[in-house]
Amino acid sequence: MTEQNNSDSPIFHIALPGDWIDAFASGEYSVSTRGMLLGDVGFIHCSTAEQIEATANRFYGDLTELVLLTIDPLLVPAQVLWEPPTPDVNELFPHIYGPLPIRAVNNHHFWSRAGAAWKAVA
Repeated sequence: MTEQNNSDSPIFHIALPGDWIDAFASGEYSVSTRGMLLGDVGFIHCSTAEQIEATANRFYGDLTELVLLTIDPLLVPAQVLWEPPTPDVNELFPHIYGPLPIRAVNNHHFWSRAGAAWKAVA
């Protein structure tokens, strides 16, 4: 199941600090997920506010520092589709089918692991 959602509700992407810093050189962020580029996967994995922490724990649980990008989907020129991560899952996640311009990221927070939970670093 694939849906296009034209909501202005923010979507989120979990980035490695170095990947986010590198995006400023080109003005675009092109990392799909940990260790994979947009060109490898075809889209950038994103989450809703309710999905963020589970995604961080599932795919980045061995790390202690991340960057949470808050994205305005209306500023993303590429198509944003809501899809399951695998065919056997019913939960939908936002996927960006093109590079993410840094101007579409209206906020970013550095996250650090505090025990089993993630906390924004002030």
